[in-house]
Amino acid sequence: MKKTLVSLLVVVGLFFNFGPAFGKTIKIGLLCPLTGSWASEGQDMEKIVTLLADELNAKGGLLGSEVEIVVEDDGGDPRTAALAAQRLSAQDIVGVIGTYGSSVTEATQAIFDEAKIIQIANGSTAIRLTEKGLKYFFRTSPRDDEQGRVAANYLTGKGFKRIAILHDNTTYAKGLADETKSLLEKKGANIVFYDALTPGERDYSAILTNLKAANPDVVFFTGYYPEAGLLLRQKKEMGWNVPFIGGDATNNPDLVKIAGKDAAEGFMFLSPPVPQDLDSKEAKDFLAAYKKKYGDLPGSVWAVLSGDGFLALTTAIKATKSTDSDVLADYLHNKLKDMPGLTGKISFDSKGDRVGDLYRIYKVDANGNFVLQ
Repeated sequence: MKKTLVSLLVVVGLFFNFGPAFGKTIKIGLLCPLTGSWASEGQDMEKIVTLLADELNAKGGLLGSEVEIVVEDDGGDPRTAALAAQRLSAQDIVGVIGTYGSSVTEATQAIFDEAKIIQIANGSTAIRLTEKGLKYFFRTSPRDDEQGRVAANYLTGKGFKRIAILHDNTTYAKGLADETKSLLEKKGANIVFYDALTPGERDYSAILTNLKAANPDVVFFTGYYPEAGLLLRQKKEMGWNVPFIGGDATNNPDLVKIAGKDAAEGFMFLSPPVPQDLDSKEAKDFLAAYKKKYGDLPGSVWAVLSGDGFLALTTAIKATKSTDSDVLADYLHNKLKDMPGLTGKISFDSKGDRVGDLYRIYKVDANGNFVLQ
Protein backbone atom coordinates (compact mmCIF):
# COMPACT_ATOMS: atom_id res chain seq x y z
CA MET A 1 0.00 0.00 0.00
CA LYS A 2 2.84 2.35 0.95
CA LYS A 3 4.68 1.58 -2.33
CA THR A 4 1.54 2.28 -4.33
CA LEU A 5 1.05 5.62 -2.57
CA VAL A 6 4.68 6.59 -3.18
CA SER A 7 4.35 5.68 -6.87
CA LEU A 8 1.24 7.83 -7.20
CA LEU A 9 2.97 10.75 -5.52
CA VAL A 10 5.92 10.42 -7.90
CA VAL A 11 3.59 10.44 -10.92
CA VAL A 12 1.70 13.46 -9.59
CA GLY A 13 4.99 15.19 -8.84
CA LEU A 14 6.24 14.56 -12.35
CA PHE A 15 3.01 15.90 -13.79
CA PHE A 16 3.23 19.17 -11.91
CA ASN A 17 6.97 19.45 -12.40
CA PHE A 18 6.58 19.33 -16.18
CA GLY A 19 3.27 21.17 -16.19
CA PRO A 20 4.35 24.22 -18.25
CA ALA A 21 5.14 22.00 -21.25
CA PHE A 22 1.49 21.01 -21.35
CA GLY A 23 0.09 24.37 -20.32
CA LYS A 24 -1.90 26.90 -22.28
CA THR A 25 -0.25 28.03 -25.50
CA ILE A 26 -0.13 31.60 -26.75
CA LYS A 27 -2.12 31.59 -29.98
CA ILE A 28 -1.32 33.97 -32.82
CA GLY A 29 -3.56 33.99 -35.86
CA LEU A 30 -2.38 34.11 -39.46
CA LEU A 31 -4.86 35.26 -42.09
CA CYS A 32 -3.53 34.71 -45.60
CA PRO A 33 -4.56 33.72 -49.16
CA LEU A 34 -3.53 30.06 -49.34
CA THR A 35 -5.82 29.62 -52.34
CA GLY A 36 -6.97 31.91 -55.15
CA SER A 37 -5.04 34.31 -57.37
CA TRP A 38 -2.64 35.36 -54.60
CA ALA A 39 -1.93 31.86 -53.26
CA SER A 40 1.83 32.15 -53.72
CA GLU A 41 1.87 35.14 -51.37
CA GLY A 42 -0.19 33.35 -48.74
CA GLN A 43 1.84 30.17 -48.91
CA ASP A 44 5.05 32.15 -48.35
CA MET A 45 3.39 33.99 -45.46
CA GLU A 46 2.57 30.68 -43.79
CA LYS A 47 6.13 29.40 -44.28
CA ILE A 48 7.67 32.58 -42.86
CA VAL A 49 5.48 32.92 -39.78
CA THR A 50 5.79 29.20 -39.05
CA LEU A 51 9.60 29.40 -39.32
CA LEU A 52 9.78 32.37 -36.95
CA ALA A 53 7.42 30.70 -34.47
CA ASP A 54 9.53 27.53 -34.52
CA GLU A 55 12.67 29.57 -33.87
CA LEU A 56 10.97 31.39 -30.99
CA ASN A 57 9.70 28.16 -29.44
CA ALA A 58 13.18 26.63 -29.68
CA LYS A 59 14.36 29.50 -27.47
CA GLY A 60 11.66 28.94 -24.84
CA GLY A 61 8.58 30.50 -26.40
CA LEU A 62 6.79 33.50 -24.91
CA LEU A 63 6.16 34.10 -21.21
CA GLY A 64 6.98 30.46 -20.55
CA SER A 65 4.43 29.21 -23.07
CA GLU A 66 4.69 27.77 -26.56
CA VAL A 67 3.52 29.92 -29.46
CA GLU A 68 0.88 28.28 -31.63
CA ILE A 69 0.06 29.63 -35.10
CA VAL A 70 -3.62 29.35 -36.03
CA VAL A 71 -3.95 29.64 -39.81
CA GLU A 72 -7.04 30.65 -41.78
CA ASP A 73 -7.25 30.87 -45.58
CA ASP A 74 -8.97 34.05 -46.82
CA GLY A 75 -8.78 32.97 -50.49
CA GLY A 76 -7.97 36.56 -51.49
CA ASP A 77 -11.70 37.26 -51.20
CA PRO A 78 -13.35 39.79 -48.82
CA ARG A 79 -16.36 37.60 -48.00
CA THR A 80 -14.22 34.55 -47.34
CA ALA A 81 -11.88 36.70 -45.24
CA ALA A 82 -14.72 38.03 -43.08
CA LEU A 83 -15.80 34.49 -42.23
CA ALA A 84 -12.19 33.49 -41.56
CA ALA A 85 -11.78 36.51 -39.26
CA GLN A 86 -14.86 35.47 -37.29
CA ARG A 87 -13.43 31.98 -36.86
CA LEU A 88 -10.10 33.35 -35.67
CA SER A 89 -11.83 35.72 -33.25
CA ALA A 90 -13.45 32.73 -31.54
CA GLN A 91 -10.14 30.89 -30.95
CA ASP A 92 -8.63 32.91 -28.09
CA ILE A 93 -5.86 34.43 -30.21
CA VAL A 94 -3.65 37.22 -28.89
CA GLY A 95 -3.28 38.88 -32.28
CA VAL A 96 -3.45 38.18 -35.99
CA ILE A 97 -0.92 38.65 -38.76
CA GLY A 98 -2.31 39.53 -42.20
CA THR A 99 -3.64 39.79 -44.63
CA TYR A 100 -2.28 40.64 -48.08
CA GLY A 101 -4.85 42.54 -50.20
CA SER A 102 -6.26 45.87 -48.99
CA SER A 103 -9.89 45.10 -49.84
CA VAL A 104 -9.54 41.72 -48.09
CA THR A 105 -8.01 43.31 -44.99
CA GLU A 106 -10.73 45.95 -44.95
CA ALA A 107 -13.38 43.23 -44.71
CA THR A 108 -11.77 41.97 -41.49
CA GLN A 109 -10.79 45.19 -39.69
CA ALA A 110 -14.06 45.84 -37.84
CA ILE A 111 -14.32 42.19 -36.79
CA PHE A 112 -10.92 42.16 -35.11
CA ASP A 113 -11.35 45.66 -33.69
CA GLU A 114 -14.67 44.80 -32.04
CA ALA A 115 -13.07 41.66 -30.59
CA LYS A 116 -10.14 43.77 -29.32
CA ILE A 117 -7.62 41.68 -31.23
CA ILE A 118 -4.36 43.19 -32.50
CA GLN A 119 -4.14 42.96 -36.31
CA ILE A 120 -0.89 43.63 -38.18
CA ALA A 121 -1.42 43.57 -41.96
CA ASN A 122 1.51 43.01 -44.30
CA GLY A 123 0.47 43.78 -47.89
CA SER A 124 -2.41 46.22 -47.41
CA THR A 125 -1.31 49.68 -48.49
CA ALA A 126 -4.65 51.48 -49.07
CA ILE A 127 -4.66 54.85 -47.33
CA ARG A 128 -8.10 54.59 -45.72
CA LEU A 129 -7.26 51.47 -43.71
CA THR A 130 -5.46 53.59 -41.11
CA GLU A 131 -7.73 56.63 -41.36
CA LYS A 132 -10.55 54.97 -39.40
CA GLY A 133 -9.11 55.46 -35.92
CA LEU A 134 -8.93 51.72 -35.19
CA LYS A 135 -6.94 51.19 -32.00
CA TYR A 136 -5.81 47.63 -32.69
CA PHE A 137 -4.89 47.86 -36.40
CA PHE A 138 -1.29 48.16 -37.62
CA ARG A 139 0.61 47.42 -40.83
CA THR A 140 4.21 46.75 -41.72
CA SER A 141 3.71 47.83 -45.34
CA PRO A 142 3.90 51.48 -46.42
CA ARG A 143 0.88 53.54 -47.53
CA ASP A 144 -0.29 54.31 -51.05
CA ASP A 145 0.11 58.05 -50.65
CA GLU A 146 3.85 57.49 -50.24
CA GLN A 147 3.84 55.16 -53.24
CA GLY A 148 1.80 57.68 -55.21
CA ARG A 149 4.35 60.39 -54.46
CA VAL A 150 7.22 58.18 -55.65
CA ALA A 151 5.25 57.18 -58.76
CA ALA A 152 4.36 60.75 -59.71
CA ASN A 153 7.95 61.94 -59.22
CA TYR A 154 9.33 59.05 -61.27
CA LEU A 155 6.87 59.44 -64.17
CA THR A 156 7.39 63.18 -64.49
CA GLY A 157 11.12 62.89 -63.83
CA LYS A 158 11.46 60.52 -66.79
CA GLY A 159 9.81 63.11 -69.02
CA PHE A 160 6.60 61.21 -69.85
CA LYS A 161 4.05 63.72 -71.18
CA ARG A 162 1.02 61.57 -72.01
CA ILE A 163 0.27 59.22 -69.14
CA ALA A 164 -2.32 56.43 -68.96
CA ILE A 165 -3.46 55.04 -65.59
CA LEU A 166 -5.16 51.66 -65.36
CA HIS A 167 -6.52 50.12 -62.15
CA ASP A 168 -8.83 47.26 -61.19
CA ASN A 169 -11.36 48.93 -58.83
CA THR A 170 -10.03 47.16 -55.73
CA THR A 171 -9.50 49.27 -52.61
CA TYR A 172 -5.75 49.24 -53.08
CA ALA A 173 -5.51 49.73 -56.83
CA LYS A 174 -8.11 52.49 -57.15
CA GLY A 175 -6.70 54.30 -54.13
CA LEU A 176 -3.21 54.29 -55.62
CA ALA A 177 -4.54 55.30 -59.05
CA ASP A 178 -6.51 58.22 -57.61
CA GLU A 179 -3.61 59.41 -55.48
CA THR A 180 -1.12 59.26 -58.37
CA LYS A 181 -3.54 60.94 -60.79
CA SER A 182 -4.08 63.83 -58.38
CA LEU A 183 -0.36 64.34 -57.84
CA LEU A 184 0.41 64.13 -61.57
CA GLU A 185 -2.27 66.69 -62.41
CA LYS A 186 -0.77 69.07 -59.85
CA LYS A 187 2.52 68.67 -61.71
CA GLY A 188 0.82 69.55 -65.01
CA ALA A 189 0.94 66.06 -66.52
CA ASN A 190 -1.54 65.11 -69.25
CA ILE A 191 -3.63 62.08 -68.14
CA VAL A 192 -4.84 60.69 -71.47
CA PHE A 193 -6.51 57.55 -70.09
CA TYR A 194 -7.99 56.63 -66.71
CA ASP A 195 -10.09 53.47 -66.38
CA ALA A 196 -10.39 50.05 -64.75
CA LEU A 197 -10.21 46.46 -65.92
CA THR A 198 -12.05 43.54 -64.32
CA PRO A 199 -9.65 41.33 -62.36
CA GLY A 200 -9.69 37.60 -63.01
CA GLU A 201 -10.47 37.76 -66.73
CA ARG A 202 -8.31 35.97 -69.30
CA ASP A 203 -8.54 38.38 -72.23
CA TYR A 204 -7.64 42.06 -71.93
CA SER A 205 -7.34 42.79 -75.64
CA ALA A 206 -10.32 45.18 -75.59
CA ILE A 207 -8.93 47.45 -72.88
CA LEU A 208 -5.45 47.26 -74.43
CA THR A 209 -6.96 48.42 -77.72
CA ASN A 210 -8.58 51.37 -75.92
CA LEU A 211 -5.33 52.16 -74.17
CA LYS A 212 -3.40 52.10 -77.45
CA ALA A 213 -5.94 54.44 -79.06
CA ALA A 214 -5.21 57.03 -76.33
CA ASN A 215 -1.57 57.07 -77.56
CA PRO A 216 0.14 57.31 -74.14
CA ASP A 217 3.88 57.60 -73.61
CA VAL A 218 3.60 55.23 -70.64
CA VAL A 219 0.99 53.13 -68.83
CA PHE A 220 0.92 53.02 -65.03
CA PHE A 221 -0.93 49.90 -63.88
CA THR A 222 -1.86 49.90 -60.20
CA GLY A 223 -3.42 46.42 -59.98
CA TYR A 224 -2.00 43.02 -59.05
CA TYR A 225 0.58 40.72 -60.66
CA PRO A 226 -1.78 38.13 -62.26
CA GLU A 227 -3.46 40.81 -64.39
CA ALA A 228 -0.16 42.63 -65.00
CA GLY A 229 1.36 39.44 -66.38
CA LEU A 230 -1.54 38.93 -68.79
CA LEU A 231 -1.45 42.57 -69.90
CA LEU A 232 2.25 42.33 -70.70
CA ARG A 233 1.84 39.08 -72.62
CA GLN A 234 -1.15 40.28 -74.64
CA LYS A 235 0.43 43.70 -75.24
CA LYS A 236 3.42 41.96 -76.81
CA GLU A 237 1.15 39.71 -78.89
CA MET A 238 -0.53 42.78 -80.38
CA GLY A 239 2.87 44.35 -81.17
CA TRP A 240 2.48 47.38 -78.91
CA ASN A 241 5.77 48.48 -77.33
CA VAL A 242 4.69 51.25 -74.96
CA PRO A 243 6.43 51.00 -71.55
CA PHE A 244 4.37 49.67 -68.64
CA ILE A 245 5.12 50.55 -65.02
CA GLY A 246 3.45 48.77 -62.13
CA GLY A 247 2.63 49.48 -58.52
CA ASP A 248 3.95 47.37 -55.69
CA ALA A 249 1.30 44.64 -56.09
CA THR A 250 3.04 43.57 -59.31
CA ASN A 251 6.11 42.57 -57.29
CA ASN A 252 5.84 38.79 -57.49
CA PRO A 253 7.92 36.34 -59.57
CA ASP A 254 4.69 34.80 -60.88
CA LEU A 255 4.33 37.94 -63.02
CA VAL A 256 7.21 36.68 -65.19
CA LYS A 257 5.75 33.16 -65.33
CA ILE A 258 2.41 34.55 -66.55
CA ALA A 259 3.83 37.08 -69.01
CA GLY A 260 6.83 35.09 -70.23
CA LYS A 261 10.36 36.47 -70.01
CA ASP A 262 10.25 38.20 -73.40
CA ALA A 263 7.06 40.09 -72.61
CA ALA A 264 8.11 40.91 -69.04
CA GLU A 265 11.53 42.28 -70.02
CA GLY A 266 11.73 46.02 -69.41
CA PHE A 267 8.67 46.13 -67.14
CA MET A 268 9.30 48.39 -64.16
CA PHE A 269 7.57 48.59 -60.80
CA LEU A 270 7.68 50.42 -57.48
CA SER A 271 8.18 48.31 -54.39
CA PRO A 272 9.86 47.92 -51.06
CA PRO A 273 13.12 45.98 -51.58
CA VAL A 274 12.74 42.42 -52.89
CA PRO A 275 14.05 39.73 -50.49
CA GLN A 276 17.47 39.31 -52.13
CA ASP A 277 18.14 43.05 -51.71
CA LEU A 278 17.51 43.04 -47.95
CA ASP A 279 20.98 43.54 -46.50
CA SER A 280 20.67 43.80 -42.71
CA LYS A 281 22.08 41.08 -40.46
CA GLU A 282 18.54 40.19 -39.37
CA ALA A 283 17.44 39.79 -42.98
CA LYS A 284 20.47 37.74 -44.00
CA ASP A 285 20.10 35.39 -41.02
CA PHE A 286 16.40 34.97 -41.73
CA LEU A 287 16.89 34.31 -45.44
CA ALA A 288 19.59 31.74 -44.71
CA ALA A 289 17.27 29.94 -42.26
CA TYR A 290 14.39 30.11 -44.75
CA LYS A 291 16.49 28.66 -47.56
CA LYS A 292 17.82 25.91 -45.29
CA LYS A 293 14.29 24.87 -44.31
CA TYR A 294 12.45 25.34 -47.60
CA GLY A 295 15.17 25.16 -50.27
CA ASP A 296 14.57 28.58 -51.84
CA LEU A 297 13.88 32.23 -50.97
CA PRO A 298 10.51 33.93 -50.44
CA GLY A 299 8.94 35.05 -53.71
CA SER A 300 8.23 38.65 -52.72
CA VAL A 301 8.74 41.16 -49.95
CA TRP A 302 5.05 41.16 -48.97
CA ALA A 303 5.31 37.76 -47.35
CA VAL A 304 8.47 38.89 -45.56
CA LEU A 305 6.50 41.82 -44.15
CA SER A 306 4.23 39.30 -42.42
CA GLY A 307 7.36 38.15 -40.60
CA ASP A 308 7.92 41.72 -39.46
CA GLY A 309 4.38 41.74 -38.09
CA PHE A 310 5.03 38.54 -36.15
CA LEU A 311 8.27 39.96 -34.74
CA ALA A 312 6.57 43.23 -33.72
CA LEU A 313 3.75 41.42 -31.94
CA THR A 314 5.99 38.96 -30.12
CA THR A 315 8.39 41.75 -29.16
CA ALA A 316 5.48 43.62 -27.61
CA ILE A 317 4.39 40.54 -25.66
CA LYS A 318 7.94 39.98 -24.36
CA ALA A 319 8.47 43.63 -23.43
CA THR A 320 5.15 44.06 -21.63
CA LYS A 321 4.95 40.50 -20.23
CA SER A 322 1.31 40.71 -21.21
CA THR A 323 -1.17 39.41 -23.77
CA ASP A 324 -3.72 42.12 -22.99
CA SER A 325 -4.67 43.85 -26.26
CA ASP A 326 -4.81 47.34 -24.75
CA VAL A 327 -1.35 46.96 -23.24
CA LEU A 328 0.03 45.60 -26.53
CA ALA A 329 -1.60 48.34 -28.62
CA ASP A 330 -0.14 51.03 -26.37
CA TYR A 331 3.32 49.48 -26.64
CA LEU A 332 3.16 49.18 -30.44
CA HIS A 333 1.90 52.75 -30.88
CA ASN A 334 4.14 54.48 -28.39
CA LYS A 335 7.07 52.37 -27.23
CA LEU A 336 8.23 50.16 -30.11
CA LYS A 337 11.03 52.23 -31.63
CA ASP A 338 13.29 51.11 -34.47
CA MET A 339 12.88 47.39 -33.80
CA PRO A 340 15.35 45.53 -36.05
CA GLY A 341 12.96 43.84 -38.49
CA LEU A 342 13.49 41.69 -41.55
CA THR A 343 12.89 44.61 -43.94
CA GLY A 344 14.48 47.31 -41.81
CA LYS A 345 13.67 49.19 -38.62
CA ILE A 346 10.08 48.92 -37.41
CA SER A 347 8.12 51.65 -35.63
CA PHE A 348 4.46 52.64 -35.84
CA ASP A 349 2.80 56.05 -35.65
CA SER A 350 -0.42 56.96 -33.85
CA LYS A 351 -2.52 55.60 -36.74
CA GLY A 352 -0.75 52.23 -36.84
CA ASP A 353 1.22 53.06 -39.99
CA ARG A 354 4.82 52.02 -40.35
CA VAL A 355 7.25 54.92 -40.09
CA GLY A 356 9.79 55.45 -42.88
CA ASP A 357 10.20 55.27 -46.67
CA LEU A 358 10.61 51.82 -48.22
CA TYR A 359 9.95 52.32 -51.95
CA ARG A 360 12.46 51.51 -54.68
CA ILE A 361 12.31 51.18 -58.49
CA TYR A 362 12.83 47.74 -60.05
CA LYS A 363 13.19 46.60 -63.66
CA VAL A 364 12.70 43.11 -65.10
CA ASP A 365 15.77 41.98 -67.05
CA ALA A 366 15.99 39.53 -69.98
CA ASN A 367 16.27 36.58 -67.59
CA GLY A 368 13.17 37.54 -65.62
CA ASN A 369 15.13 38.87 -62.64
CA PHE A 370 13.97 41.92 -60.67
CA VAL A 371 16.88 44.36 -60.76
CA LEU A 372 17.09 47.34 -58.40
CA GLN A 373 17.53 50.58 -60.35
